[in-house]
Amino acid sequence: MPDANVRIPEEARDRLAAIAAAEGLSLRAYLARLAETMLTPEERAARAELARSALKTWNGYAPTPAEEQDLDNELDRRLAQAAAR
Repeated sequence: MPDANVRIPEEARDRLAAIAAAEGLSLRAYLARLAETMLTPEERAARAELARSALKTWNGYAPTPAEEQDLDNELDRRLAQAAAR
């Protein structure tokens, strides 16, 4: 597989290189490993759908879109409250 060049700020490159070195890896190997462990948005959506399906099968939990939005709003409120402390 051919290599690709990616332009990033020097500080980011240096930080990633230091992290890679601490793990005994080259920057190239570290980035390749990182790419293998990250999920694309499509993969995350597929996993979320599987989780929702499993939860519904397990205990019947199937929130409506309105209930999901209410839960998201409550989480946002609590996060904002915690951040204000």
